Amino acid sequence: QVQLVESGGGLVQAGGSLRLSCAASGRTFSSYGMGWFRQAPGKEREFVAAISRAGGSVYYADSVKGRSTISRDNAKNTVSLQMNSLLPEDTAVYYCAASSLGFTWAEGHYDTWGQGTQVTVSS
Repeated sequence: QVQLVESGGGLVQAGGSLRLSCAASGRTFSSYGMGWFRQAPGKEREFVAAISRAGGSVYYADSVKGRSTISRDNAKNTVSLQMNSLLPEDTAVYYCAASSLGFTWAEGHYDTWGQGTQVTVSS
C-alpha cells in the first residue's frame, strides 16, 4: 500500500495559479489510479481530477475542466495538479488519493488518502 503526502497549497489571489504535488511511498505507485479531491468548509468532499495508472487517461470535474491539469511521473512516484485561473470557490483542502481499482472518479473506489493541503483563493 502506498502512503501519500501532499504539498504546494497556499494563499493565492483570484486569477492566480498553484501547482499541487503528491509524493507517494512504495514501489507499486504505477499500479494505482490517482485522483485529487477537495473539501470546502461546510461542504462534502468532492472529486476534482483523476488519472489512470500509466497517465494516458484523465478526467476532470466540470468545475475545474479547462483550468486544471493532472499529471503523474511514475519514475518519481508523484502526481500533480496544476490549477490556473483560480476562483474563490476553489478554496478548500485538497486531497490526493490512490485507487487500487485503477482509473476512477468515484470517491468510494479510493482506498488511500493523503492528509490534505489547504488552498485559499482571495477575491
